[in-house]
Amino acid sequence: MTKRREFLLGAAAAATGTTLAAPYVKAQSPIRWRLQTYAGPALAEHVIKPSIDSFNKVAQGQMEIELYFADQLVPTGELFRAMQRGTIDAVQSDDDSIAAPVDVSVFGGYFPFATRYSLDVPVLFNQWGLREIWEEAYGEIDGVTWLSAGAWDPCHFNTKEPIRSLADLEGKRVFTFPTAGRFLSRFGVVPVTLPWEDVQVAVQTGELDGIAWSGITEDYTVGWADVTPYFLTNNISGAWCGSYFANTERWEELPDHLKELFRLCMDSSHYYRQHWYWGGEAKLRVEGTKMQLTSIPDEEWDTVEAAAHEFWDEIAAESERNARVVQILKDYNAAMAKAGRPYRYGKA
Repeated sequence: MTKRREFLLGAAAAATGTTLAAPYVKAQSPIRWRLQTYAGPALAEHVIKPSIDSFNKVAQGQMEIELYFADQLVPTGELFRAMQRGTIDAVQSDDDSIAAPVDVSVFGGYFPFATRYSLDVPVLFNQWGLREIWEEAYGEIDGVTWLSAGAWDPCHFNTKEPIRSLADLEGKRVFTFPTAGRFLSRFGVVPVTLPWEDVQVAVQTGELDGIAWSGITEDYTVGWADVTPYFLTNNISGAWCGSYFANTERWEELPDHLKELFRLCMDSSHYYRQHWYWGGEAKLRVEGTKMQLTSIPDEEWDTVEAAAHEFWDEIAAESERNARVVQILKDYNAAMAKAGRPYRYGKA
């Protein structure tokens, strides 16, 4: 009887402790993060907002992430430094656009002809070793933790005038990403850097002749299809490579269950984009009414791809780590070509 009484008293005490703990947890101030994306409001509705809404719902008041759009708090080109200083807590963007001070930043965004399809990006990171290289590179930088990479849409030109040959690109002022612009300048393209929200007006006023920043899904989603009536079906990359980053101190402060929740929400975002873009690119090419499709002949476009592989070797020469990434890209694309359909049709 004594042992039974002691057991019941212990159980009652444990139950009381549990009852008291719940109001205590709710009484704590929630952890608050400010996360800025590269995307404007219309695009963010797809590429990040659903996952952040889910995070805030599942976190049940323990943490809240405030989402900010392109250039809303900090210009995109200054995002890395702002995150490093703690001005903002997290970022969704590509390494290239936020001027990440790592050698591998050139592979963020659109590295020319590195990928054919959006699935290539997660496979390269999760099965071919890019994740470990990115963790190594960012591990050398104080204050910022790289968290995860995923795929977005392919890189096409949308322009005011039709592009039907390489000669038509000559002198065209185009909004694009830093490394993509560095490559495209070889073909007479004049890369232009502007705040994302100013791009559409710049096309209307003649400051820009076109855009090489997305596929056709974004052209319709953000309004660019209203001012650029031509869409070039040739692309310089099969998928944009973007990442999530966080201020290291703020990331390490999170309890493990909130870190895991954020990882799950990043994966949710990566998954959503895979089908949203894949379906959207096809549907709008077939059913879209705002843009006329144009193409550069394959034999002419082959010279662009050949130039891209020369560009790869130049990037590989910049650092030993870049050389490792380029070798992985070469090996991967060779394996995909050898695997054949549906992984690759024709040449790598």
